[in-house]
Amino acid sequence: MPAKKFKAEEIIGNLREAEVLLSQGVALEEVCRRIDVTKTTYYRWRREYGGMRVDQAQRLKQLENENARLKKLVAELSLDNQILKEAASRN
Repeated sequence: MPAKKFKAEEIIGNLREAEVLLSQGVALEEVCRRIDVTKTTYYRWRREYGGMRVDQAQRLKQLENENARLKKLVAELSLDNQILKEAASRN
């Protein structure tokens, strides 16, 4: 079965639901079953999105995408620079 891809809004909603259920005394295993994730996924989500609002999570994803784009750009420019240096040193 392929893994589900949750959006940040869904993750935050699931975490809030989990917090409510846990405060009502429901066992973590049952909470994970109700939000349809494993305990590992729950803990990973809590670490990454715990205490975040939806708008903050969306901004985080935007910044991560921008950071990846900029890293790729820097790698390409560094490669171009190195190629030019090697070409200049051969002359």
